[in-house]
Parts: sequence; C-alpha cells; structure tokens
Amino acid sequence: MKTLAKQKDQEQITGRLLTLKTSSQRRWGRMSANQMLCHLSDSFRARLGEKQPSPADNWFLRTFFKWGALYSPTPWPHGVKTRPEMDQSAGGTPPKGFDTDRDELIGLLHKVVQLDPDEKWRHPLFGPITQAECLRWAYLHMDHHLRQFGV
Repeated sequence: MKTLAKQKDQEQITGRLLTLKTSSQRRWGRMSANQMLCHLSDSFRARLGEKQPSPADNWFLRTFFKWGALYSPTPWPHGVKTRPEMDQSAGGTPPKGFDTDRDELIGLLHKVVQLDPDEKWRHPLFGPITQAECLRWAYLHMDHHLRQFGV
C-alpha cells in the first residue's frame, strides 16, 4: 500500500512532481497545473495547522467514505467537490510562479512526513485521522491530481 510514510513512495511522488510542466494539460476538472500545486500545498498547510478548512464530516464520511478513500484499490473519482478554502477559484492560495509553487509543495510534503507519528489530525471530511492515515491520504491525494495532469 503506497503512503508518504515510505521513502520510496515520497521519492516516486517527488519525481512525478518534477516531470510536471506549467504546460501540462488537465484530463479532467478545471484547475491549471500551477493551481493544482497550490491546491496540494493548501492541503498540507491544513495538516500543519496553517490553514483551517471548514469541516464537512458526518458519520457516513467518517466511516464508509474514509475507508473507501484510504483502502479501496480503485482510483479516486473525478469531480469530488473540495472545501472552499482549498478551491483555487474560491479561498485557495493563488499561484505565485510554477517553479516556486512546486518547490514550496515539496518543502511542505517534507514537513508533513516529519510530524509526530502519534499526533492525530481532524481531516475536513474524514474527521479524526492518525498520522499514518494522513500520510496514506496525502499520497492518494497527490497521486489523484498528478494523474489528472498525466504524470
């Protein structure tokens, strides 16, 4: 199972990020490649406590949806609505510059993987999650959006 807790999975995701180009075309959705970098950075900022996404969890999302998102072998579906604070056309962080935004994302990734493994976090949809679950979610979230741009 891939997770950012594993060094080889971190390296694989980082390598994919480095192949992304500002001209990479999306296969679905409406974000540009640069907006996607900022969206992923915002998700890491939320984990680090630097950004506060509005909660939207309920019993169904905390149980069945969380399990399906983290442990189902099927790829994440397209078109799942994000929280407004993470939406690049609403309250998300605007792009600064492609290389700057990519470097910032890689730096945030490294900060998140270094967090205390015993620390829990409240995901806006999944509710309370462990650091291990967070690193699984982060891998899948990044993989989803990198596939969105064909990398």
